[in-house]
Amino acid sequence: MRTSRRLCAAALAALTIVGISAAPAQAAPPGNDTYPGAEVIATIPFTVSLDTSEATTDADDAELNAVCGAPAMDASVWYSFTATADEAYLADARASSYSAGVFVATGSPGTFSVLACGPGGAAWQATAGETYSIVVIDDQIDGGGNGGAMALTVDVAPPPPALEVTVSPTAQFDSRTGSALLSGTILCGADADFAFLEAQLTQRVGRLLIRGFGGTEVTCDGTTRPWTLEVIGDNGLFKGGKSATVTFAAACGVAFCSEYLNESTIQLRGGR
Repeated sequence: MRTSRRLCAAALAALTIVGISAAPAQAAPPGNDTYPGAEVIATIPFTVSLDTSEATTDADDAELNAVCGAPAMDASVWYSFTATADEAYLADARASSYSAGVFVATGSPGTFSVLACGPGGAAWQATAGETYSIVVIDDQIDGGGNGGAMALTVDVAPPPPALEVTVSPTAQFDSRTGSALLSGTILCGADADFAFLEAQLTQRVGRLLIRGFGGTEVTCDGTTRPWTLEVIGDNGLFKGGKSATVTFAAACGVAFCSEYLNESTIQLRGGR
């Protein structure tokens, strides 16, 4: 019996040892979890996929976010890129499985200078020979963390979308409401993520200087389309006659925006 008890004890101990040795190793943060371990981007375009679910954050991330103000800081990973030409670049993390934010900065911990940051990606104008830190984080805009399947592409930034605008030299006004209806045409490139058009109208009516503002969204498909927008006076009614208008439009792509600004005199005529 003593021998049997000893054998059973030895067998149990052996099972315990085997069980302990067979347990999976604890997951570790990725090698570029912090600034000192930043992965060097040697060539452009650069594309990488990485599991960031074990990535951490530290004081260096917080220093960058003091400028950018992301809603949360999780799962940061670092990359280092030295530009070979004066060029605009885009770091795009929109293909990640979570809401990823991107910071771009020069300098080192304690002396960082943030050049660009934003949800999904960041674009910046680089100078040949300058080294840039590119940091991808989980900003938790989607309501959760920590990280996941991160996908990052760094490449030369695409140009801003095409944008062409005309403003009609005449506009209608409604004698009952005093509002003005401006019109024209707009061409916006299909590569635009969003676009809008705004107008400010000013007209002297007697002793008053009537001012109003209006805006409208724009469809971007690479074709010329008509636009109209209504401007309602903030402090009175528009009348027939000359008025001054400032028209502004913008079309923004993944990296940069095109802008249009026109100051002109138009003629208000009744007709509504």
